[in-house]
Amino acid sequence: MKKQLSLLLAAGMAAGLLAGCGGTDSSSAASGGTSSSEAASATAETTAGAAGSDLTADITLWTYPIGNWGNDEAVQELLADFNAAYPNISVSVEYLDYTNGDDQVNTAIEGGAAPDLVMEGPERLVANWGAKGLMVDLSDLWTEEQKADINPSVEAACKDTSGAYYEYPLCMTAHCMAINKTVFEKADALQYLDLENHTWTTDNFLKAVAAVKASGQDTVGAVFCGGQGGDQGTRALVNNLYGGTFTDEAHTKYTVDSPENIKALETLKSTDGIVFDPGIVGADEITMFRNGTFAMAFCWNIGEQTKHETNEAGFTNNGDEIAFMAFPTDSGDPKLCGGIWGFGVFDNGDENRIAASKAFIDFMCNSDETAKAVKASTYFSVKTSLSDLYADDAVMSEYQKLMPYLGDYYQVVPGWAEARTAWWNMLQQINSGADVATAVTEFCTTANAAAGAA
Repeated sequence: MKKQLSLLLAAGMAAGLLAGCGGTDSSSAASGGTSSSEAASATAETTAGAAGSDLTADITLWTYPIGNWGNDEAVQELLADFNAAYPNISVSVEYLDYTNGDDQVNTAIEGGAAPDLVMEGPERLVANWGAKGLMVDLSDLWTEEQKADINPSVEAACKDTSGAYYEYPLCMTAHCMAINKTVFEKADALQYLDLENHTWTTDNFLKAVAAVKASGQDTVGAVFCGGQGGDQGTRALVNNLYGGTFTDEAHTKYTVDSPENIKALETLKSTDGIVFDPGIVGADEITMFRNGTFAMAFCWNIGEQTKHETNEAGFTNNGDEIAFMAFPTDSGDPKLCGGIWGFGVFDNGDENRIAASKAFIDFMCNSDETAKAVKASTYFSVKTSLSDLYADDAVMSEYQKLMPYLGDYYQVVPGWAEARTAWWNMLQQINSGADVATAVTEFCTTANAAAGAA
């Protein structure tokens, strides 16, 4: 692996010097950079030596709080492993949060001091900074072998429409829904679920809702629309019911106004036991699911399944068992919204630091230490070859079954922020009695205007 990495890095650096990289030039690079002549000298030396461990550089990593990648103790352990292989690459770390992390990065960019590496998802690395020409194309890391091992939905999300890869992924998760298994069992509704595969059909979902409602559960589930919090749940619910999509395949426009989505929204609005609630968001729904107000939650994930603040993990406040489920589908082929996290490299004009950054990515994502790096995220590997990573953890291993259901990662479409606001506004309109087709058309008009789509 080390020999293959060394050759890859040498080739990548040589190609970079011949073709040049866009973005900030070396005169405005972050502090600690080298001149172009020094970079060329370092590149030639590394190429001649063909040994990645000979790379010498000081690089910076800025990471959002992705599991324990936001915990300094855990990150320092990973860095110690990296430095055992690359003793001459010094990595300094800055820990960001989702409150002001974007402002910190954007301020650094404006000041010509962007970090070398940033750990986050495609919304930022590909659709934001990559689209602005600020990132290094990581195509040389995406070998055919790696592409074959990585979830296709993940690969597609890591590149832009030009084919440039602005992210190399480490971990992922799939968002899902959950049911109160104890309540469902008492209502004789478990017959409508495939608990082995965590799937069910749309028809059986509606039968289950009817059975739970008839058993005395006043509100079975709520389409929450008080804001954008947790909206991946309502989007997936609507898209899955009859096979609709949120955007086109090329991620250029929003397609919520399809007959399939209109039918799904009309079905939810007319189903006794399902309500549209403009007073709550996803976090509120989870609280109400845990306290028994609802018998199902559309905003769920592995973090919620393993949470034990109010009771043992996997149980509601009063001790009812929780079962996680994929969203119901008419086709039997669920498409789940997911989270993807990995690394991108800012083009700071220093080929040596770019090479060192790529070495860091390759070590964390494609080496014998990758399992440790993934587990630090508390999520799942993007690689099929590591699908048994949590074989010794019953809950994580069971949740792994959802990973093949990961659908299109459409959150990289232009106008995404405006579309999220338009989505919950649309659901509120439907709750107020607006014609579904009219409300959906208005959504697409607003969202596509923000995306610049015709």
